[in-house]
Amino acid sequence: MTQTVANKKPKLDKKQAILDSALQLFVEQGFHGTSTASIAKKAAVATGTLFHHFPSKDDLLNHLFVSIKQELADDITQALANFDNAGKDLKTDAEYLWQQAIDWALKHPIKQRFFLQFSMSNDIDAAIRGQAMNGILHFVVQLITKGQQQKIIADFPIPLMLENCHGQYLAAIRYFTDNPQWGNDPSQRQASFELFWRAMKAQ
Repeated sequence: MTQTVANKKPKLDKKQAILDSALQLFVEQGFHGTSTASIAKKAAVATGTLFHHFPSKDDLLNHLFVSIKQELADDITQALANFDNAGKDLKTDAEYLWQQAIDWALKHPIKQRFFLQFSMSNDIDAAIRGQAMNGILHFVVQLITKGQQQKIIADFPIPLMLENCHGQYLAAIRYFTDNPQWGNDPSQRQASFELFWRAMKAQ
């Protein structure tokens, strides 16, 4: 048993090294400006090892996108588990989710830059984007559905609402990226949520 775990660990480490290296290079050089050879070199693995884990550069990008989205979702899910006022008021829940998502972006600047560069990019497969929005970020779907049932949130198709949420979030993290001095300013943070909420709520 111990031997099996020991044998698996280097493989996991190599895969993570590939992902970490790809993240940095994709952000710095762009998807098309980054070669698989440069990723392998930065990760200190053979190119064949990279292709063992990821059959193509497109697969690597899509896997990276999903894994970072999952990390964001896990962070927010954990925060929700510790949120005493969860479920008492829809707007309060929405603001908590929003502020946690902004916090995550500010804590992970390179992953934030990755989202800004690739979230709306055709380099990410449409099915992968759909998986991220509907599956990984399922709590956003649940909040919108509940809000529509209570006639608090506008009654538009949920896929369209999700895209709107996503766009608002990207705009907010771009704003705080360009103006880092405002990232911890309560009035600026509150304003970012109010803009989001006004775009979502029923009239």
